[in-house]
Amino acid sequence: MATRSGDHNFRALSLFASTSIKLICFYQSKGGAKKLLNIDCNFEPSCSEYTKQCIEKYGALKGWHLGLARIKRCNQPDLVEKIHDEVP
Repeated sequence: MATRSGDHNFRALSLFASTSIKLICFYQSKGGAKKLLNIDCNFEPSCSEYTKQCIEKYGALKGWHLGLARIKRCNQPDLVEKIHDEVP
């Protein structure tokens, strides 16, 4: 059975999204930034959880874009309280 090019692209992006989510879950299961990098996330939910939720909601490309933008704003050592920042 022949497939359309768009179907193939959708499956590839879907595979990218599911692989990304599995990698994030693995990272979280190993302790995340606190245990692996000895840094504490300034946000709630954590940056990895936020990225995972963005990928689930928007797909891999936009999800990673939003997640990486969030990570760039994180880890301010002098921040006293966590910033509550939900997925848009």
